Amino acid sequence: MASPLAPPHPALILASTSVYRRELLQRLRVPFDTQAPGVDESALPGETPEQIARRLSQEKARAVALQHPGALVIGSDQTASIDGLNTVGKPGTHERAVAQLRAASGRELVFYTGLCLWRPNAPALVDCIATRVRFRDLSDEEIERYLLAEKPYDCAGSAKSEGLGVTLMQSQEGPDPTALIGLPLMRLAAMLRESGVRLP
Repeated sequence: MASPLAPPHPALILASTSVYRRELLQRLRVPFDTQAPGVDESALPGETPEQIARRLSQEKARAVALQHPGALVIGSDQTASIDGLNTVGKPGTHERAVAQLRAASGRELVFYTGLCLWRPNAPALVDCIATRVRFRDLSDEEIERYLLAEKPYDCAGSAKSEGLGVTLMQSQEGPDPTALIGLPLMRLAAMLRESGVRLP
């Protein structure tokens, strides 16, 4: 783990144990710690994919902030939808990942990446970045080869864009390419600057 930010800045904590988010945050070259938020990620009745991502990013940040008063805490969560309606989350199993990618074949998914910076003595900053991804027509053989090689069972939509998942995609459109990986660095950098953190 990295050391906390030196005074006068508060400590910075990433409320996640995701390897992908940790690697992304390291790009900003600011020291931080990580901690699992321990939040139930189940959707609430009637929630849209975007609402899920926003709420869970806030709940993750808040859960860790309660244990570390005075720290800046980053929370993030990602969901996806097909045709703007059906929520697509983390598959968890091979069978569910197969079903997700079969459903995505030849179609457009929208990935919603929620972001929250929980701040001491100031309102939390919250946003959600949408990324549109068009998938190629995928054969069952391609899906099986990809899943066996990548095992993306902890990724929303089963498509690990920072790895072989990019080969399944025809195009993507969004304001921040890092959002699709799991942590929108452009928006986060703006939030940190607004909160008094000096970035290199």
